[in-house]
Amino acid sequence: MDYVITRKEEGRNAYYSLHWSPFAKADKYEIARSVPAIGGIAEIYYRDRGGKLNLFCLQRSWYGGLRAVLRERCDPVIEKDPWRLSILVKWQDRIYYRWTNSESFADMADVMFFLSECNCAGSGPVHSGRFDRIFVEEIDSGKLVTI
Repeated sequence: MDYVITRKEEGRNAYYSLHWSPFAKADKYEIARSVPAIGGIAEIYYRDRGGKLNLFCLQRSWYGGLRAVLRERCDPVIEKDPWRLSILVKWQDRIYYRWTNSESFADMADVMFFLSECNCAGSGPVHSGRFDRIFVEEIDSGKLVTI
């Protein structure tokens, strides 16, 4: 299965489908082995004591690729942001990630805008400006939909 972002257009509306990879437990060796070095979007979660997955990082990757971004964001030795580092240390064996690929920087901008607006309205990146309205559908093999 391809884990890609697809887009359909209707006038000035964009309809994106995010085909997510299955959730995987964060392990730097497994990330290096299984995540491609291509552009895309990654989500990183921690599983709290009640078993709930909590999103703590939504990251777009272009030049460095998904593999590099996930390695940096999931490895407490590499992570530099104090808040993300505190999450990695506190929930060290309960970190999970998933990703989807995109070959379009503009498509990633639109999707990141939409996802950021769902999680924390008004504080995320700007969209590409190509569309008046953006719609996103998540397709996940584990049936987890977060929007």
